[in-house]
Amino acid sequence: MLKDRLSHKRIILGSGSPRRHQLLKGLDLDFEIQTRDTDESWPSHLSEGGIPEHIALMKSIAFGDLDEDTILITADTIVWMEGQTINKPQDEADALRMVKNLSAKTHYVYTGVCIRTAGSNTVFHDETAVEFRELSDEMVAYYVENYSPYDKAGGYGAQDWIGYVGIE
Repeated sequence: MLKDRLSHKRIILGSGSPRRHQLLKGLDLDFEIQTRDTDESWPSHLSEGGIPEHIALMKSIAFGDLDEDTILITADTIVWMEGQTINKPQDEADALRMVKNLSAKTHYVYTGVCIRTAGSNTVFHDETAVEFRELSDEMVAYYVENYSPYDKAGGYGAQDWIGYVGIE
């Protein structure tokens, strides 16, 4: 069993994301949560999956050297549509604009992950195509008012109400 194989390891999730906490907790592993301030910019030549891979790696490097018994997991997620990233909304107006702009379109969600130990470093990403159905102004306003879109790339969480009613 995975838990038995890792019982002698210290696992650090280098993320403040409640969604990432939930995912790791679902594996029944003992882990601790730590974060480090990290510059989340990226070189201009990167796009799509290369962006969150770079940021996940930078988040990992911010922890410095690791001891032999530590496994560090860091990650970053971006929303990519029409050749550009859609970041986290700055305010209510930005969230309303962002979510409405996703209506009746397909965009891509890229999550980059870095798993690092004292002797190895693995960086990879996953891509998910997300298609939204037509969202009315009322649906968008309801979502922004009743859920927390401000800490999410693209201004939405697929696990929230909008995911149930808006994602094809």
